[in-house]
Amino acid sequence: MTDSSSSTLRFGVLGTGRIGAMHADLLQHQVDGASVVGVFDVFSEAATATAERLGCTAYESAEALLADVDAVAICTSTDTHVDLMVAAAAAGKAIFCEKPISLELDEVDRGLAAVSAAGVPLQIGFNRRFDAGHAAVRQAVIEGSVGELRQVRITSRDPEPPPISYVKVSGGIFNDMTIHDFDMARFVTGSEVVEVFARGSVMVDPAIGDAGDFDTITAVLTHENGAITTIDNCRQAAYGYDQRVEAFGSLGIAQSDNQLDHYAVVRTGDGGATASVPHFFLQRYIPSYIQQWVDFVTAVTTGEPTPVSGADGRAPLVIGKAALRSAQEGRVVTVAEIEAGASS
Repeated sequence: MTDSSSSTLRFGVLGTGRIGAMHADLLQHQVDGASVVGVFDVFSEAATATAERLGCTAYESAEALLADVDAVAICTSTDTHVDLMVAAAAAGKAIFCEKPISLELDEVDRGLAAVSAAGVPLQIGFNRRFDAGHAAVRQAVIEGSVGELRQVRITSRDPEPPPISYVKVSGGIFNDMTIHDFDMARFVTGSEVVEVFARGSVMVDPAIGDAGDFDTITAVLTHENGAITTIDNCRQAAYGYDQRVEAFGSLGIAQSDNQLDHYAVVRTGDGGATASVPHFFLQRYIPSYIQQWVDFVTAVTTGEPTPVSGADGRAPLVIGKAALRSAQEGRVVTVAEIEAGASS
C-alpha cells in the first residue's frame, strides 16, 4: 500500500460492468489523488474497452492486478465479492467493495475477518450517505436541530423494474434495493435497529412474484434509541426516480427532497408546472459517488478510519434478512433472532 507521503493512490478496478466502469471513470477523471492503473473483468472485451478508454492496462487476472496497485475497487457480481476481498486483504491492499458484501452472513464474516487480520482499510459502497441532502439531514440530527429524534421516513422508488434475469439473482428487493434504505436508517438515526416489521406485495409485474420476490414493500424499523423508521419502496414510479429522507424530532424536522432536472416554475391561468425528477440513479447520485471516493482516498492516505466500515456493510444485510422473514411470516422479527440463526 502507498504511504501517506505518496501523491497518488494507484487503483485497480475489478469488474467493468455499468457500476465498475462508472467507478473507474470517476477515479480517473474526478478524484484528486487517485489514478486507475488497471482493470480486470471475466469478460475480457469489457475490460479491454474500459482500459482503452481510460488509458490503463487490462489485466488477465485479478491476481496480476492486485500485484500492481495500492487499492482495489471490487465491483464484480455479489457472489465473488468475498473471495476477492480475501485475496486483496492477503495482498495488503486498501479495499473498496460495492454493496452487498455477500448475501450470506457467514461469507460476510469470512471477508471481514480477513480484512481485520490483514489490517487493511475497507469501505463499503453505500454512496447515498454522501449525498449532500441526506448528509444534511444526518447533520441536523447530530447537532440536535430537530431535538429528540422520534421518526424517520425514507422513500425510494425506481422509475422501472430491473430485468427478471436480474431479479432472480439480486437477493430480492430487501437485499438489493431496500438495503440502501436500511443503511440510511442507521446513518440518519445514529442508532442500531432492534426489530423489523415488513410487508410486501406484487403490484408492478407478476413475473417478479413468480421469481419469489416483491416489487412493492413497506418496512417499519425500531431503533435502540426508541426512534421508528418507516421505509417505502416500489420498483416502478411513473414520474421518475423518487428519493426522499425525513427526520422528525421534538424541535422540528429535517428533509432531503428530490432533485429536479431544473428549478424553473411556470405558472399560467391554467395552473403551474415544475421540472421532472431524474429518471436514472446516476442523474441523482454522481456527486455522492465522487464524494465517497474522495473520502476513501483521504482515509487511506491519512490512516483515518473509512466512513463506511465493514460493520456498516454487515448490518443492513441482517436487517434485510429480518425484513424478508417478517414479510414472509407476517410478524415482527428481531435482529437478535437473525444473529442467533447466523451463529448456530
